[in-house]
Amino acid sequence: MTTASRPATFEAAEEARATAPALAVAGLSFAYPDGFVALRDVTFSIAPGEKVALIGPNGAGKSTLMLHLNGIHLPQQGTVMVNGIPIDRKSVGRVRAAVGLVFQDPDDQLFSPTVFDDVAFGPLHMGLPAEEIVERVERALAAVGLSGFEGRQPHHMSLGQRKRAALATVLSMDPSVLVLDEPSAGLDPRGRRELIRLLLDLPQTMLVSTHDMRLVAEVFPRTLILDEGRVVADGPTDQLLQDEELLEAHGLERP
Repeated sequence: MTTASRPATFEAAEEARATAPALAVAGLSFAYPDGFVALRDVTFSIAPGEKVALIGPNGAGKSTLMLHLNGIHLPQQGTVMVNGIPIDRKSVGRVRAAVGLVFQDPDDQLFSPTVFDDVAFGPLHMGLPAEEIVERVERALAAVGLSGFEGRQPHHMSLGQRKRAALATVLSMDPSVLVLDEPSAGLDPRGRRELIRLLLDLPQTMLVSTHDMRLVAEVFPRTLILDEGRVVADGPTDQLLQDEELLEAHGLERP
């Protein structure tokens, strides 16, 4: 390769990444060490800024799929790409900065004495200057409606507040993609309404696993149905939720 051609090649690669899907999964299969096959030839892509629900019965493979999207599990067969970057051992650090994974139980992500410490944890370990860390914490807490909670102790907060704080720990990393597991589980009606407003307002690409079919109908224009490790349906939410035969076949109910 000549020196003159390098910039063009670099620019072409950057342009390809800029136009790539936010998430692209192709032929993904995965089995656990005991032989249980959790994913079978899963294929889908999500465009930048798209909000997609992931639904299916318990044991369908939803959690296993989500753990592949930020490199906690690496593909055994098939590929997973984030913003045009394939996930592998070399890229996993970059991928985890781009994909924010929020677990169902906020206490899995809140372990520090104060909310500020929890939300600052990621930026601190990125080696950012103190001023930028403070700015990121303030911005993340404002995004989830928790401005002024910096000094609060997480275990003294409500479940809904802890869930939002857990999301803030991810937002402080400035991810382009959010992957959420059962964000509405255990919330009271007020907390659920606040969550819906938050999900609608956030600009990130989003894949959300949930059993809350009303949440699916209210927030997500597109839905994936996963069952027995396979994508059995992928389409407009309003159409899929009207298909009673499809929903019943996969252990789901209309909202």
